[in-house]
Amino acid sequence: MTYRNLAALSSALICSAGIALAQATDVVRHTLPDSDFPIPQAVEVPADATLVYLSGTVPQVADEAATKGSPERYGDTATQTASVLESIKEKLAALDLDMGDAVKMQAYLVAPEVSAGMDFGGFTEGYTQYFGTEEQPELPTRSVFAVAGLANPSWPVEIEVVAVRPGS
Repeated sequence: MTYRNLAALSSALICSAGIALAQATDVVRHTLPDSDFPIPQAVEVPADATLVYLSGTVPQVADEAATKGSPERYGDTATQTASVLESIKEKLAALDLDMGDAVKMQAYLVAPEVSAGMDFGGFTEGYTQYFGTEEQPELPTRSVFAVAGLANPSWPVEIEVVAVRPGS
């Protein structure tokens, strides 16, 4: 093998390694087949990435004039969900991450007293303001649970997120 051939081979191997390294940091999101439901079937996170676990986040007060502890104080489920996701967006930004870095979400919803179950439609309305949009098309895997209550009875929604910080 000549020096020129060896140099070309070395260059090609270095480029290939660089491409492989760049691809190794990519998160892979597998869509649900034949569905437009706003969650993926699965998310693959490369081994060289760092997982960031956000603690449960609860809604901010939507109506200061409403009685403390009342459902009206936090708004409907869509309002509550949007409030929680806005807080999560801010927390991620403080960590130099964004909503597109979220790879897993667990949402806990308390059913309103006047309802037989959780308001999944309202949750989805708030969720789709932050995920699967033109500005932020990435989707985390997600589970939504109906719960009897949360640590503070005034909190009707709590959401946990796991985000990924790509490796270098």
